[in-house]
Amino acid sequence: MILVTGGAGFIGGNFVLQWFAGEHNEPLVNVDKLTYAGNLDTLSSISERDDYFFEKVDIADEAEIKRIIAQYQPRAIVHFAAESHVDRSITDPGAFVRTNVVGTFNLLEQARHYWNDLPEPQKSEFRFLHVSTDEVYGTLETNDPAFCETTPYQPNSPYSASKAGSDMLVRAYYHTYGFPVVTTNCSNNYGPYQFPEKLIPVVILNALAGKPLPIYGNGQNIRDWLYVGDHCAAIRLALANGRLGETYVVGGINEKTNMEVVHSICTILDEVRPRDAGSYAEQITFVKDRPGHDARYAINPEKIQTELGFKPAHTFETGLRETVLWYLNNNEWITRVQTGEYTQWVDQHYAQARGV
Repeated sequence: MILVTGGAGFIGGNFVLQWFAGEHNEPLVNVDKLTYAGNLDTLSSISERDDYFFEKVDIADEAEIKRIIAQYQPRAIVHFAAESHVDRSITDPGAFVRTNVVGTFNLLEQARHYWNDLPEPQKSEFRFLHVSTDEVYGTLETNDPAFCETTPYQPNSPYSASKAGSDMLVRAYYHTYGFPVVTTNCSNNYGPYQFPEKLIPVVILNALAGKPLPIYGNGQNIRDWLYVGDHCAAIRLALANGRLGETYVVGGINEKTNMEVVHSICTILDEVRPRDAGSYAEQITFVKDRPGHDARYAINPEKIQTELGFKPAHTFETGLRETVLWYLNNNEWITRVQTGEYTQWVDQHYAQARGV
């Protein structure tokens, strides 16, 4: 049995689906609070399996996490659960501290007590894999070397600061208690089932709806884009073979400006779902840049490639096309995930960004 936190979210949901689609015959319990970004529709295809279990629980709930670990007795924990949207962290930083810092501490503490009491060989085989972000490293200038595992932490938003805090707790539990942890820090993910507040799904859905395609500032912010399926493959490798106490940065080796990403989406849509007249690029709208907006992220994945044999299966072009086609073919999922809460937040946020 493995325990996954945040398995109804974007990356966690893809991980759970791939777990059962692959060669694994091991049961899995999914612990998710089901905030606005948690969506059980993502997991509808596996929800009736006898080896899949779901617990609607906040990871900051000490008693419930203790109960779940004792009940399911996992041989590993894969920790995705996090508040992850930078814009929301600016308006409500407290929620990010509670989930990302306090929640991770509670999960570590309950897992440590459980691990302490395990007999051998289960104790030596237990793993806690913590999934984090490259945003903890701050920002890069155009010619700076890419982030690697030894890059100093310089978080610039409440979101990245809260994830940096969780990373430090995980590190401390290894060095203080010998707790068997592995950490991964990934670049920007994209792909199926991503909640439509992030750049790529926002642009796809706004384009189809005839709405403005919002781009912060001048659109020259650079991100390294990683297809979510490739990220999940890297996590499985780190879980199986990662060295204890080590960090592995995971990237797609696909640096693109936001403007390049948006134009690429418009080009694909122009081909597969053309407008009545003109290009979707005509809907591009520039909005006021957000505070503390990092200029560039880039990942040097040499360590995970060399040690664990990781190699992304997707280029940005193939992954983006698959993503656009997925959103075009999954209207029911999109409709159900776009709750009133989400729609109200988007309308309010981008109205403020445009100075309305």
